[in-house]
Amino acid sequence: MCRQVPVAVPGCRFMGVLATLITPSAHSRRVPVWLSILIGSLAVGFFVFLNLGRWLDHEDTLQKAAAIAVLSGRMPDRALEAAKLYKEGYAPQVWLSYSVEPGATLQRYSVPYAGEETYDRLLLMHQGVPENAIRILDPPIENTADEMRTFGTALRGEPLHRIIIVTSKLHTRRAATLWRKLSDGDGTAIVRGVSGDQPIVDRWWRTSRGALDVVREVLGLLNAWAGFPLQPTSS
Repeated sequence: MCRQVPVAVPGCRFMGVLATLITPSAHSRRVPVWLSILIGSLAVGFFVFLNLGRWLDHEDTLQKAAAIAVLSGRMPDRALEAAKLYKEGYAPQVWLSYSVEPGATLQRYSVPYAGEETYDRLLLMHQGVPENAIRILDPPIENTADEMRTFGTALRGEPLHRIIIVTSKLHTRRAATLWRKLSDGDGTAIVRGVSGDQPIVDRWWRTSRGALDVVREVLGLLNAWAGFPLQPTSS
């Protein structure tokens, strides 16, 4: 295809050089093994880089559950997704977690602060979720691992030991990993991502949000696989 182009195209020129390196002519020396390995490694690395977002997006098939749990962060997207699932009849309750920070610190300076759970609750109600179907769970949390423990403890008291966890698409694989490591004995978790996150998953390297999310998720997964050697900073 490149031979039919009358003017040299950078991509075609590069492909020609690459083809020469990989498949040299009879008059050229055989390409060194180390160079072949390097070129192959770079190609594999580039493929992994492009598809890292899709790998992190690991969602489960929806089923009826005891509750829909909203992981903290990314208002209003996660709460809106939870309201959508509630109205579709997947669970009779929506669960929220809460954190004492930054409210406790702001209170020292007499600065009023309504926690994220307050706004998530209002969003859910605005979207048609009845107030008596929304539950804010104790104890307060510091990170996703705490949320999994809190949701797992609440799930033990339900007749149906299955929960739907709503988070961002890039966070789904780590959320599922944390559930398996921390709360698998409490029941089954169905992890679902926010529907509108797909463009970020497909082209995560094009935005600062996507890039930061991918770095955070990879580091978080490594920490979980290693047995949580890194713990949240104490307030």
